Amino acid sequence: MNLSRSLLLITWLGMSAARGVEPPQQTPPSNDDDGAIPQAFNTEDFQALMSNSPFTRTLGVSDSVILTGIAHFDNETYATLLDTKTMESQVVSKTPNFHGWQLVGVGGDPANMMTWSAKVQVPGGQTVSIRYQKPPAKLARKSSGGSSGSSGSSSRDAPPLSKSQTEEAKNAAVNYREGFSSDGYPQKPPAAMVEKLSKLSVGQREDINKQMLGLRNRGLGLDERRKIYESMVDRSLQGRR
Repeated sequence: MNLSRSLLLITWLGMSAARGVEPPQQTPPSNDDDGAIPQAFNTEDFQALMSNSPFTRTLGVSDSVILTGIAHFDNETYATLLDTKTMESQVVSKTPNFHGWQLVGVGGDPANMMTWSAKVQVPGGQTVSIRYQKPPAKLARKSSGGSSGSSGSSSRDAPPLSKSQTEEAKNAAVNYREGFSSDGYPQKPPAAMVEKLSKLSVGQREDINKQMLGLRNRGLGLDERRKIYESMVDRSLQGRR
């Protein structure tokens, strides 16, 4: 109904009321109605938006992603994330990982892991907060309590080592000149590292190797593992002095 028709209708209603004449019944709008008069609200048109609101979902990050651990090595902070749907684990730090995720901060009481949280920047610039949750039972590991205090590391909730990895840690502690799969070196360790390792006991080397294998299980990259490995060895040497 256009503006001219609306004005005529209002004028007719006013004249009819003055004369006591019943106003004519309004006919349904024709197919050529130009839409000037609002139609009735239909909630079905907004059902998809109500069930999947952009204000309640996190763009780019699945709701199934949880924080499972925080580790500190040589003034660097690392957070371990787990997608409980795909069971894919990844490590984030201040350097973007292979997914492009970057750790920008951690929060919570260091003595109470249930309060931990990690702020992660994902591709596109969005920063999200991911809170700690206990990982599924098959990934949970009992606290060993036997970690070397000189390493300065925290490896809670890492996937447990397999039997073959435990054997690898022992063998690499004896044959330290040959290196092993998780020390961060693509080949054998350099001569300077071999000299440092020679000053440690077999038990110290084995403990470091187990921690490094655990970090590899959590998805830590080659360069990051090398830095942590060198830091662990240096700290262990300082503890012997």
